[in-house]
Amino acid sequence: MAPLGPVTALDYEDLDLQDFDAVRRIVRDGQPELIVNASAYTDVDRAESEPDKAHAINAVVPGILAEEARTLDAGLIHYSTDYVFDGEKGGLYHEDDPAHPLNAYGRSKLGGEQAIRLVDGAYLIFRTAWVYSMRGSSFISKTLSWARRNEMLRIVDDQVSNPTWARMLAETTALLVAGAPRQPAAWMWERRGVYHLAGDGYASRLEWARRILELDPKRDEQVVKELLPARSSDFPTPAQRPTFSALDCERFTSTFGLRLPPWQDALPLAMGSALT
Repeated sequence: MAPLGPVTALDYEDLDLQDFDAVRRIVRDGQPELIVNASAYTDVDRAESEPDKAHAINAVVPGILAEEARTLDAGLIHYSTDYVFDGEKGGLYHEDDPAHPLNAYGRSKLGGEQAIRLVDGAYLIFRTAWVYSMRGSSFISKTLSWARRNEMLRIVDDQVSNPTWARMLAETTALLVAGAPRQPAAWMWERRGVYHLAGDGYASRLEWARRILELDPKRDEQVVKELLPARSSDFPTPAQRPTFSALDCERFTSTFGLRLPPWQDALPLAMGSALT
């Protein structure tokens, strides 16, 4: 039993998201009051060569979950991305700004948003950005690894967004759910829509990397001596990334009274948590 009630958590080995019948079956068998869809195809570059797989997981499955949630009179929380934007605005993105994804991953995530909205059930879509964890591979683990192998690092400074610690994203979602009624569908229906939910403030990849290296609990293992700016064009990738895709999260705060802390405050907590 979790504090908010019984929770059924599924991992990759528990459910093939490309098996749409299995997705429907597991929801119907579980009869949930709330579905939180944190699953996604997130390999941005590989999505360029696997667009059908990305579309199935990121666009079709959210629509199926929305349909099943509506049938069960359940709520649905779904996570989307800043990559639905092209980065050309030149300022913070609001929820109502036109979406124009630059890559297959972004198009698939936008497709998921559209599929959920078409069902018009009790849903909350949270667009987030640059999500990292201290488990597995992330920009943090890559930066720390590079700093132990190279005396000079070149990090792009023309990609800017909101670094977001996955744990705080999850904890804020839990706080939101805790503030909802026992059966959240009607409450969510009144507040349904798209919200931006990411770390407060924004940084370039270079600024983020510089702070990561400063907070490295094992700085004596670093061999890096220079951290230099670079352009995205210096490192060609299969998928084009937006430049300035930072999100304005005021709508979420004004609606739910919650806010993720500044990314500069969350990062030391995240890196410190890796030591415990």
